[in-house]
Amino acid sequence: MIVRTSLGAVGLDEAGAGEPVLLLHGYPHDRSLWAPQLSAPAEGIRLIAPDLPGFGESGPVPSPAMDAWADWVATLLDTMHVERAVVGGVSMGGYLAFAVWRRHPSRVRGLVLADTRGGADTDEARAKRREMQALAHAEGAGAIAERMITGMVGKTTRTLQPATVAALDAMMRRSPVPAIVDALQALMNRPDSTATLATISVPTLIVCGEEDVITPLAESQAMHAAIRGSRLEIIPRAGHVSNFERPEVFNALLSDFLRATIRTGPTRPGSPV
Repeated sequence: MIVRTSLGAVGLDEAGAGEPVLLLHGYPHDRSLWAPQLSAPAEGIRLIAPDLPGFGESGPVPSPAMDAWADWVATLLDTMHVERAVVGGVSMGGYLAFAVWRRHPSRVRGLVLADTRGGADTDEARAKRREMQALAHAEGAGAIAERMITGMVGKTTRTLQPATVAALDAMMRRSPVPAIVDALQALMNRPDSTATLATISVPTLIVCGEEDVITPLAESQAMHAAIRGSRLEIIPRAGHVSNFERPEVFNALLSDFLRATIRTGPTRPGSPV
């Protein structure tokens, strides 16, 4: 479906009814990354999965920056009459979740941080992102998909789940080049969220694929150590998109976390977890 906001059109899918959970996809994906979750929403949960700016059916925003995207998220929540939501993100979606927490903490009831990291890009990483921007301009989204697909999924998925690999490859290939370039700009210029971790005062689930080589387990362990009261779960035989590779395991972890979060009631920014 398409939702019209003051910042433009947003493509999104919804499933279930009850407490809202906003799911933010990674790069260079679209909202279909969350299809395995939307196909099995937990009881009492309303899942909302938008295409991030420029991807899928969503229009771009003028400034390709995480803070601008965080304001875009707040505008989307306003449009959908959602006061507070659990905000979940995979990879780039996790970086955006940090920005939403910094800029709009009153809108965040809980966090799900999957296969992501708190730190900013290194100089080497920024240089690689600029190379990817040039590649996208020169050869299109297909070249980006070819470059990324091996690292995007775990070795077990590559061996045993060819259909999953093919679906993710197709998802990346249909990403618009302007969205890829803008997302790379937002990624390389995102602020370091390491200091933000200690400020997080809402229930937080951290998930990492055991075979994730893009944001390895050490990154999730560091976030877990810094976010007071957080919960860390490792998904065996999954890589960087653990929700897509092992959805049955991810969905069980998500449902359990959401039940606990709802049962304990909402927390307000600054209150103890």
